[in-house]
Amino acid sequence: MIICSNCGKFIEDEVTKCPECDFLLEKNSLDLNNNETTTNVVTAVVNESEVITDIITDLKNINSLDMDIFSHNSSSRITDIMGDNQTQIQTIKATLTHVQTNIILEIPLELTVIHIGKPNEKSPPDIDVSGFPNSQVVSRIHANIIQEDDNFYIEDSGSANGTYINHTPLATGNRHRLKSGDRIALGKEDKVSFIFEFAMLTT
Repeated sequence: MIICSNCGKFIEDEVTKCPECDFLLEKNSLDLNNNETTTNVVTAVVNESEVITDIITDLKNINSLDMDIFSHNSSSRITDIMGDNQTQIQTIKATLTHVQTNIILEIPLELTVIHIGKPNEKSPPDIDVSGFPNSQVVSRIHANIIQEDDNFYIEDSGSANGTYINHTPLATGNRHRLKSGDRIALGKEDKVSFIFEFAMLTT
């Protein structure tokens, strides 16, 4: 029995041409009856098998390395996400609570100057008090609340009946820095009064 060196087909000894590929076998075939040839063929097969085994092992190692990298990156990403979820955001909330009715008005934080008064064409109020009882003592352009960074100030705008902070009159042109709990009276006799509240909220 011999092997065609061109196509690898097993052929009977007497055949001189490969019936599969018409290759001449006289000098180009492997004689399996020859012990040396058989040994060489087996050795070649074994060596090839070892090479294939090494390749498979390398592929497994590469795959394992990729999985380690993926796991590491995934863990890092999860840590980052967890970190983002644990990030705390602080927001400001400022309100005026009407003393006589307990109605709460939120101060619009998108404005740096908040006008307090009643409807008019010259300076429309951002906080309209015309609907509250005794609002006749409040001027149309009465007072301003000014927001600077995280601080709030109030000033009288030249009102007819004045602005009072904790029962003390605020001179026109002067500013008072507001603190939580301050009482603001628009006009005399404390008829239209508000309690200022300020808080930093954490979410």
